[in-house]
Amino acid sequence: MYPNNFHYTKDHEWVEVKGDIATVGITDYAQNHLGDVVYIELPAIGKALDAHSTIGTIESVRAVSEIFSPVSGEVIEANGALNNSPEVVNQDPHGKGWIIRLKMKNKGDLQALMNAADYEKYLEGLEE
Repeated sequence: MYPNNFHYTKDHEWVEVKGDIATVGITDYAQNHLGDVVYIELPAIGKALDAHSTIGTIESVRAVSEIFSPVSGEVIEANGALNNSPEVVNQDPHGKGWIIRLKMKNKGDLQALMNAADYEKYLEGLEE
């Protein structure tokens, strides 16, 4: 269910890395627990983020939650389509529902993240 080429956090963000560019979003588990997403606060282009720092917030019919950056880097793109259609995060969280792209500062950040199999095991532990 979770793409094998992504890395995952315990806060339910994912990151896909191609070269030194990291695309970040929230997992299907996260969007399912949030419910219908109605607003996403996106960061400014050029904003520097450390691993585990706040990207912005995501608001749903159930709650407002922070989104954390899985890796450190500089924001080079934000998914502006989410301004008008935040529900895309619910419909396609691992694809069109991506939130930001970063130019990574330290690929070593990936070592602290889970692969898909480990993330699925982590989720099983949450449901017990």
